Amino acid sequence: MLTVSNVDLFYGAAQALRGVSLEAKAGEITCVLGRNGTGKTSLMRAVVGQQPIRGGSIALSGEVLGREAPYARARRGIGFVPQGREIFPLLTVKENLQTGFAPLKRAEKTIPPHVFELFPVLKSMLGRRGGDLSGGQQQQLAIGRALVTRPRLLVLDEPTEGIQPSIIKDIGRAIRYLKDEAGLAILLVEQYLDFCRELADRVYILDRGEVVFAGGAEDLDRPEVRRHLTV
Repeated sequence: MLTVSNVDLFYGAAQALRGVSLEAKAGEITCVLGRNGTGKTSLMRAVVGQQPIRGGSIALSGEVLGREAPYARARRGIGFVPQGREIFPLLTVKENLQTGFAPLKRAEKTIPPHVFELFPVLKSMLGRRGGDLSGGQQQQLAIGRALVTRPRLLVLDEPTEGIQPSIIKDIGRAIRYLKDEAGLAILLVEQYLDFCRELADRVYILDRGEVVFAGGAEDLDRPEVRRHLTV
């Protein structure tokens, strides 16, 4: 589904990504791990088109995306849940979900039933403002909004950050459902090692903007792997 090949990314003179390559396949969860400042969010921004790359390529289903804008990538089927959620605090839950209609054809501009099946709390709060929700509820809303766009690839940047354990379990169940039942390709950036270990089919670890490990989640307990994650 997603192929990142030898990607370099710069902020001015500072290089954030150095020859990064990875794959995220349909029906699998691909987890990107690493310490703070290693380039994880930069990689996500490159995939969704928020930050241009200087070298390498990013392809979706074999088609190179080039310099396509984020809205064009959303139309291709890339859904994004950013770090910090970025919901609209003054819009209602329903209105926040409806912002996901933007890349859709007129006939598709409905909220899919599975959004409320995965996150029932959203259905009971449709009329409440997004800013009145708890952090965990806002995260569910952000994921729901991404699902409204009917993605083939779902990109999540630290979805468990600042979230209470019960909501983390709900999010984990939702991600597993989207993988197993909907067949989505899921690209997940995480700091929470146990969450990644439970869900991931494949793991990449970044350090100083480079991929230093690629393998299965079962390898995360190996000392030579864990040393890339310890502070």
